[in-house]
Amino acid sequence: MKYHRVLTIAGSDSGGGAGIQADIKTISACGCYAASAITAITVQNTLGVTAVSAVPTPIIEQQIEAVLSDIGADAIKIGMLHSSEVVEAVARQLDAFNIRNVVLDPVMVSTSGHKLIEDSAISSLITILLPRARVITPNIPEAEILLGGEKLQRQSSLPDAARRLAEKAQTSVLLKAGHLTEEKLVDVFYDAEEGKVYELPSVRIHTQNTHGTGCTMSSAFASMLAKGMNLPDAAAAAKHYINDAIVAGADYEIGHGFGPVKHFFALWK
Repeated sequence: MKYHRVLTIAGSDSGGGAGIQADIKTISACGCYAASAITAITVQNTLGVTAVSAVPTPIIEQQIEAVLSDIGADAIKIGMLHSSEVVEAVARQLDAFNIRNVVLDPVMVSTSGHKLIEDSAISSLITILLPRARVITPNIPEAEILLGGEKLQRQSSLPDAARRLAEKAQTSVLLKAGHLTEEKLVDVFYDAEEGKVYELPSVRIHTQNTHGTGCTMSSAFASMLAKGMNLPDAAAAAKHYINDAIVAGADYEIGHGFGPVKHFFALWK
């Protein structure tokens, strides 16, 4: 018997709602085996990030090599990469082990507005790492940065924006609509391998418990790919998972700010 294996490369969230902690919860809840390579340690809770300490780049690279050379991975999720050196180190390992199912969540700024990536790392991310991913999962602010500062303010503009971003990044794009204001949210998945656009609709859920939704959705996407789903089915399954996790956790009270989603909604009754 074999596990479906997912390696997450991301930062640690001491509050447990996002980053490595959310990734491991999500991967496990989606029925896969989670391994990790920690890129940074953040000091944060539901109120925000107050400090970030980077893990030395050689240690990050050695964590990835240790996992892939022994356990292997059917998919990799990539989150917070704070510097150009880390981006280059991750790219070297992706090339060395030739993992096809790479889901990259281009984490740049926390929900509370704390900057999580150096300016020089953004250009490295675009030129070096995005083309090595099978899919990227930006939210609206991240997509605006990747598109050179263009503003995305309407739902109707997202399909074309996702297509253009896919052409620039040379990969498929799941563009998340949560930062828009409409009550009906439609995430857009552009499948660059087939040249098709898919709409993933949902209704806005009014809750403060949305911390770590980006980490959670990208980890769910990676898990679905690890289990053998094709891109459109994996995108739809990841969307269903994060929506159900938000609904299930909407009424919980934890901390004094933005709480987490309920990752194990299928187990915790």
